[in-house]
Amino acid sequence: MMEKKHKSGFVNIVGNPNVGKSTLMNRLVGERLSIITSKAQTTRHRIMGIVNTEDMQIVYSDTPGVLRPNYKLQESMLNFSESALGDADVLLYVTDVVETVDKNSDFLRRVERMECPVLLLINKIDQTNQEALEKLVDVWKELLPKAEIIPISALSNFNVDYVKRRVEELMPESPPYFEKDALTDKPARFFVTEIIREKILLYYQKEVPYSVEVVVESFKESEKMIHIKALIIVERDSQKGIIIGHQGQALKKVGAMARKDIERFFDKKVFLEMFVKVEKDWRNRDNLLRNFGYQLD
Repeated sequence: MMEKKHKSGFVNIVGNPNVGKSTLMNRLVGERLSIITSKAQTTRHRIMGIVNTEDMQIVYSDTPGVLRPNYKLQESMLNFSESALGDADVLLYVTDVVETVDKNSDFLRRVERMECPVLLLINKIDQTNQEALEKLVDVWKELLPKAEIIPISALSNFNVDYVKRRVEELMPESPPYFEKDALTDKPARFFVTEIIREKILLYYQKEVPYSVEVVVESFKESEKMIHIKALIIVERDSQKGIIIGHQGQALKKVGAMARKDIERFFDKKVFLEMFVKVEKDWRNRDNLLRNFGYQLD
């Protein structure tokens, strides 16, 4: 009997903000790796989720939504999305039934020129009807003639298994890129910062969450408990006041919400300390952006 050859590859998920990329990523990986909130720009880093079977390793990465950069942080986010075009074995271009088709024509032109297979996923199809969907499919056929178009609903898990099967079929033969027991290439403290940032996005309104970065200063794990000290960095004193809230109530509440999720993620008791620090204009300071793990030119 012939031995089955091992297949491995990178599957990169791209698309405009808010089309459901992170929900899809979590369906495909089966773990809650990418943070999901209803606000745009929550995914700032490429996050890899790794699916291993005996003879296959699929490395999924979710990228920040494509947007025209207004400040350095957004430039870094766009770099992550653009780099996703460079190293994909399969590209999942996610759109939905709501957004305008030519929203980012420059990026689309680059997708069209790609050599690797492109699966164009039209998400949120539960928000439309058959006739409108067929028209939309025709429009996308014109725009990306080489792409395979698959209507899906990531939220209600419709057609996601079919996407998984297609991805598996398209994987090239290759040894694994990561250890076979790896779930993600990100260290534990990365997930702590993402969970805290998610809670900040959900709890505070308006512009404050976008001026926030979270840094885990210490992560000490014992057999029964994890001690975490996290720093919330903001740009202005007024934002520090908002994050802390009256008599520290807001920070306490966010801390409690984050702690619950972190305990669920690591399946362990967590002691979480959070502090707020002002770093004036951090989104435009190269040295700070690099420290926070952003990719700059």
